[in-house]
Amino acid sequence: MDVRSAWQAIGQRPWRFLASSWPWRSLAYLCCGFLPSAVVAGGLVALVASPSSGAVRVVVPLVVLALLLSGPLVARYERWRLRLVEVEPVADRPRRADGTARRAVEAGYGVVCVVALWLIDLAVVVLALAIPSGLAVGFTRSAGAGRGVQAAMLAAAVLALPLAAYPLAAWAGARSALARAILTPREAELDERLVEVTRSRARLVDAFEVERRRIERDLHDGAQQRLVALTVALGLARLDLPPDSTAATQVDQAHRHAKQALTELRELIRGVHPQVLTDRGLPAAVADAAGRSPVKVDVDVVVPRRLPPAVEVTAYFAVCEALANVAKHSRASQASVRGRLVDDVLVVEVRDDGVGGADPAAGSGLTGLADRIAVVDGRLLLSSPAGGPTLVRAEIPCAQTVLSG
Repeated sequence: MDVRSAWQAIGQRPWRFLASSWPWRSLAYLCCGFLPSAVVAGGLVALVASPSSGAVRVVVPLVVLALLLSGPLVARYERWRLRLVEVEPVADRPRRADGTARRAVEAGYGVVCVVALWLIDLAVVVLALAIPSGLAVGFTRSAGAGRGVQAAMLAAAVLALPLAAYPLAAWAGARSALARAILTPREAELDERLVEVTRSRARLVDAFEVERRRIERDLHDGAQQRLVALTVALGLARLDLPPDSTAATQVDQAHRHAKQALTELRELIRGVHPQVLTDRGLPAAVADAAGRSPVKVDVDVVVPRRLPPAVEVTAYFAVCEALANVAKHSRASQASVRGRLVDDVLVVEVRDDGVGGADPAAGSGLTGLADRIAVVDGRLLLSSPAGGPTLVRAEIPCAQTVLSG
């Protein structure tokens, strides 16, 4: 059992609980609650002991004001000391312009901690330790009562000490649950964090896409042009050499290698970011990808207009990944790609007549594909029973609800 709080620790078997650090952590947690109250109490005692009643009338309101202002600091302190009785820390409250009510609640909780809750902490600690402490004191003072009485009191003190761990841990668990309930961000704040995380992920994808296009442009305008020039130069050099010479054979071999490298570079550029997708849109890009597939693919992609770049890129790579899985794993003889725009949602389906049994957890790339589609608020659906057929369906909204900017 993975114990992550004092509450869970109490549910363990007694010897496990008593042998663990949770009783001591609970005691430390409750004792730490005395610190803010001790500071405030010390200030009040100093004021009460002041001989000047006029100074008291002036300073007491200032102390009350300081107490109210110290509420947020005490709340932060309460959030910090929760680590003593809970493994999972409490998330900090988001700093928002409309969080006045939230800050007021935390400040009020801090004031309540300083004024009242520390008294309960002190009472629990005193009552829990009173019996074993009293027996221990009685043992030290019973020197003349006989060894039997001393042994009995010592045994009672030793037995009573473990029992004190339970009320300490119980109140520490209840106290931490109250603090977590008040100091933990509410659902609206968590929803705001989720939206911000989604936006951040979308910005990362956009930055990645910009980098892909830069790499594609550099490869197309730089390395590819140099390879084309090298291929032409080797072809011309081969024409100027005797056909049966050793130099002609080597130049011919170098010419073939250069053409092969040029072909592979063009495939790499197409995989980084196909120019046809930018120039002619999704239907032409899907048709180009289907034409390069070793499996026969029927393409039926009809969209009435150009879609947002993020949607086109996501849909294109979804089709490419699905067709790659068809070629590698499905043992299919035929596949089809169908795409339609339905109620401003792009629906792309890739179907094959293979053996089925596709499993996203098996490392087929479907999990990463689903994550990529989720960035643009889409979803990936899979139907692949054993024996086939397999259907991969991507639904991508074209009116994005989460902006990346």
